[in-house]
Amino acid sequence: MRMNANGQVTIPAELRSRFNLREGDELDVIDDGGTLRIVVSGGADSPGERLVRQMRRHRFDNPDVAGLTTDEIMALLRD
Repeated sequence: MRMNANGQVTIPAELRSRFNLREGDELDVIDDGGTLRIVVSGGADSPGERLVRQMRRHRFDNPDVAGLTTDEIMALLRD
């Protein structure tokens, strides 16, 4: 893994998948006695909260569902 000029690193896809990390997750980098640890912040969303956030984001980006209520969107998803 290599750090770029902005101090950013990329967590490998295998680890993101194994630890269920998603875009927007809050992570902390902790100095643990000379070793850096990356941990999920206590306020991280549950998988269900992530799904709702993602659905809301797509709802406003997609003109086919813009203006629909949550119940109407859920009915479309169930069909």
